[in-house]
Amino acid sequence: MNQLLSSKALSAVPLMRAEGVTNLSRRSFLGFGTSALVLGALLPGLPRIAQAADAAAVKPGTRVPAFLVIGKDNTVTLLSPFVEGGQGISTGLAQIVGEELDVHPSRFTVECAPPGPDYAVINGLRMTGGSFSTRSSYPLMRKLGATARDMMIRTAAKRLKVKPESLTTEDGHVVHAASGKKLTYGELAAEALALTPNDSVTLRDPATFRYIKQPVARLDVRAKSTGKAVYAIDQKLDGMLYAAVQHAPNLGTTVESVANEAAVAGMPGVHSVHRLPGAVAVAADSWWRARKAVEALQVTWSKPAATGFDTVAADYSSQGILAALKANTASGPSAEAEGDVAAAFANAAKVVEAEYDAPYLAHGQLEPPSSMARFNADGTLELWVPNQMPELFQSVAAQASGLPPEKVILHTPILGGFFGRHFLYGSSNPFLQAIQLAKATKRPVKVLWSREEEFRMDAVRPLSFSRFKAALDKDGRPTAIQVRTVGEGPIGRWFDSVFPGPVDSSAVEGITEKPYAIPNRSMEFVKVPHPVTIAFWRSVGHSMNDFFYEGFLDEIAVAGGRDPFELRMELLKDKPRHTKLLQTVAAMSGGWKRGPYEAEGGKRARGVSMASPFGSETATIAEVSIEGGETRVHNVWVAFDPGSIVNPAIVKSQVESAVALGLSATLFEELVYKDGVRQSHNFDEYPILSRRSMPAVHVEIVESGAPMGGVGEPGLPGVPPAVVNAVAALTGQRIRSLPLAKAKIDV
Repeated sequence: MNQLLSSKALSAVPLMRAEGVTNLSRRSFLGFGTSALVLGALLPGLPRIAQAADAAAVKPGTRVPAFLVIGKDNTVTLLSPFVEGGQGISTGLAQIVGEELDVHPSRFTVECAPPGPDYAVINGLRMTGGSFSTRSSYPLMRKLGATARDMMIRTAAKRLKVKPESLTTEDGHVVHAASGKKLTYGELAAEALALTPNDSVTLRDPATFRYIKQPVARLDVRAKSTGKAVYAIDQKLDGMLYAAVQHAPNLGTTVESVANEAAVAGMPGVHSVHRLPGAVAVAADSWWRARKAVEALQVTWSKPAATGFDTVAADYSSQGILAALKANTASGPSAEAEGDVAAAFANAAKVVEAEYDAPYLAHGQLEPPSSMARFNADGTLELWVPNQMPELFQSVAAQASGLPPEKVILHTPILGGFFGRHFLYGSSNPFLQAIQLAKATKRPVKVLWSREEEFRMDAVRPLSFSRFKAALDKDGRPTAIQVRTVGEGPIGRWFDSVFPGPVDSSAVEGITEKPYAIPNRSMEFVKVPHPVTIAFWRSVGHSMNDFFYEGFLDEIAVAGGRDPFELRMELLKDKPRHTKLLQTVAAMSGGWKRGPYEAEGGKRARGVSMASPFGSETATIAEVSIEGGETRVHNVWVAFDPGSIVNPAIVKSQVESAVALGLSATLFEELVYKDGVRQSHNFDEYPILSRRSMPAVHVEIVESGAPMGGVGEPGLPGVPPAVVNAVAALTGQRIRSLPLAKAKIDV
């Protein structure tokens, strides 16, 4: 059996943790507020994401030929800084660039750009995530298109011997109206794209937009609907071996012995058997043969620690870690402090208290993790890796293989969904295994994890716990709110050196900086690390914290004898953007009514919530009934204000998909640890939202003109509290622990 990279050597490869980076606040780094981070680019000892050699000489987003390839046949290819994973960024960029370039978006082919300094367009960083792509690149991409158009006009003017101002453009052509002459961009491109760009070009007046703000059809729809779209799992290489992996049942344990190695090595089609850090692998001439062989290996694994939270011990459980979070009495730093909370509680007419928690969640993507690696004869390493940060993966691959970054060729295929899954989370990604196996076998290798291995190794959304306390005056109005959150967030796990402050914003977002006019506020964060591998998950901390806060706000309303909707309107009376959203969502639903009320099939009720994730604002109403002790959601209405938009159809579909994922987490999803191992091994043991459980979703976009916010994630956080608030209105039962499927609910 081949012993590949040791656990010690592998751990020396920095994956996402950044060291030695100073003088960089989260706000200044992003420039877009506190929620938009799914980053991980600044790594110790790495060659600045394989860009440092050229970065000083390149201003990202300015070199037109790095982004646009215009063929002689007038075809247009856009090399995108961002990864397409179903969110529609390829279409959106085609609209933005096409608007200024004067090329219809449907004529674009959009490909993910290779690693390089030109594409570090987010404050010197390149990544796809955090609902950040469009809003971070919108001005730059508009200027890119306008600059390229200006180059075409200047070149045509020289050829036609006319003044540039006498020329116009029309869908990929430069037109000289006086003579009737017309030149294609393809005829001009070679000369035009070699020109020095003008520093200042005129952008189109938004009043004349033809493509931006229009529901332009997705560029990838036909390929995906006809099966022609090529994902990582579809790709093949000549002479390739297939590899299947069996990971240790307990995270952190290793192979001690294999009883039947020779027998497995002799199975049909098997090429070789290998040991990896925390895993065994088999390479074979088909993946099915590799999988059957690796599952036949009789492995003795090292034993985990008996107990404790430093590692995933033999007695580790979700119930145990939640109990530890609840029992923690340590003091923590303040995440928010305003007014005199102690005085408000001393003078309170009523005090309300509650505890909320949310479970570990898997990403549950339909595309199983895979990677391909090939060492070429010219000394390069070529990789095909689903990822959200090409330069980061290139750099880590370079260190793992002992090659300089320029010798690592990275291909980034379209993704079968994002959800925060395709970042580097230690051993939760198979691409290092592909490199190790390709090096050991001297053959191209494709590693594909089975669904069971995906569920075993996926980095998970953290289990979370918060304790709330509120003071009410005699009129039932909250005068103070106090929150204590205990746990850990992914920013603190992976970026503690980049953002070394005492409070992990990803653990408290959705609780801090709420818009409600509650004069006295105190929010404390106590960090208790999880021994499991935690990750970003769609809408990150907002995915559970808005449920906590908005659920508790309903409890405040009920305790004070107030209607939850009217209380929110009162607390937001000085926030016109938020009140408009509440009014809009109420109108969408036919007028606010909490219930219970009679409807088709029996009694129903509604719940309302607000959320402010990723620079956007949402108001959500959910309508529910209880059928056979289970929650049935009939309608979800979402008023969504992302400031401004590019493609309303994509915005709507993103909100709808976020609602679906939010409902799935609210109703069904929970990844449970027991006896040190995960209890879900496939979707039969990890229920997700079914078609039967999917409600009607109604979305209205409200463009307030505020700075452009995110789109892909903001539709999710308002869903759990709206549903749970509706259940409370209908049944009188206040559910404070998700998912609802584990609660017995009676009407």
